[in-house]
Amino acid sequence: MITVTDLTKRYARTTAVDHISFSVNKGDIVGFLGPNGAGKTTTMRMLTCFFPPTSGKATVAGFDVFDQSIEVRRRIGYLPEAPPLYLEMETIEYLRFVGRLKGLSGADLEKRVTYVCDRCAIADVKMKLLGKLSKGYRQRVGLAQAIIHNPDVLILDEPTAGLDPKQINETRDLIKSLAGDHTIILSTHILPEVEQTCERVIIINKGKLVATDSVQNLQARARGAESVLIEVAPRTGSLAAPTAQQRLEKIAGVSRVQLKEERGQGSVFEVESDKGKLVRGDLARAIVEAGWDLNELRPSAMSLEEVFLQLTGSDAAATPEAAPSTDAPAPEAEA
Repeated sequence: MITVTDLTKRYARTTAVDHISFSVNKGDIVGFLGPNGAGKTTTMRMLTCFFPPTSGKATVAGFDVFDQSIEVRRRIGYLPEAPPLYLEMETIEYLRFVGRLKGLSGADLEKRVTYVCDRCAIADVKMKLLGKLSKGYRQRVGLAQAIIHNPDVLILDEPTAGLDPKQINETRDLIKSLAGDHTIILSTHILPEVEQTCERVIIINKGKLVATDSVQNLQARARGAESVLIEVAPRTGSLAAPTAQQRLEKIAGVSRVQLKEERGQGSVFEVESDKGKLVRGDLARAIVEAGWDLNELRPSAMSLEEVFLQLTGSDAAATPEAAPSTDAPAPEAEA
């Protein structure tokens, strides 16, 4: 659905996006991550035809963003960080206006307006001025205008920025419900949101692609070894916690055992094995043979935040903007 090959954008002596390549399959939700100034917004603006790339190629639904930009725009819905709303218009008036700009008319227009009002839960404010709506409702209206023409691709830049926790959950659920019907690229700084919403992530740093994979695979690759959490509880006459830890450390393939916490009478250990070694069966047998109860045995994955910081550097949050114009307001795209 989306194919990017050696995409590059330069501003004078600064390279904001540097020969990045990736693809997004139909119906996927992909998280697009990177520190401030990494080139995320610049990439999104090239994909949405706000401005052309310096070099490289990108296609959306089979159409080139440079040579066939009108066809691309017909097939995308774009929600920038600040929803493109006319605050003096009523919600339904605005949606009809956007729908007409996107080629809808007559019964088809009214059908789509009704659909997006229901889908985005804004039917109760359709007669209200946009300037009177809360930020959460404005964000929903922004999503409604992005999907009103039923595009193949949705590109969402910080769709939950500034929302409260309840509004974030509602917006997240809405985005997840749109998967399958639409291919979605989602840019956000809220990493737990990506873990809960996206199947894959694309991470860029200083204009370069540093990773593209599923969340689970990135977590496993970043750790470099299998790690499991194991919770055990003693029986009468069984081994004490330090002795149990020593026993686990002697299992072939185990590289590290760390006591994470005590839970009542039980203990939780994090056990890391050598790369390519699967030791869960040996761990379970060792615990049972030692006379302990095995209460839990599950994978221990790095959080996406830990993966992100490892790939981009721990000072990512302080990274300067790649170029003054990368995150500056762009000219408003044709609807």
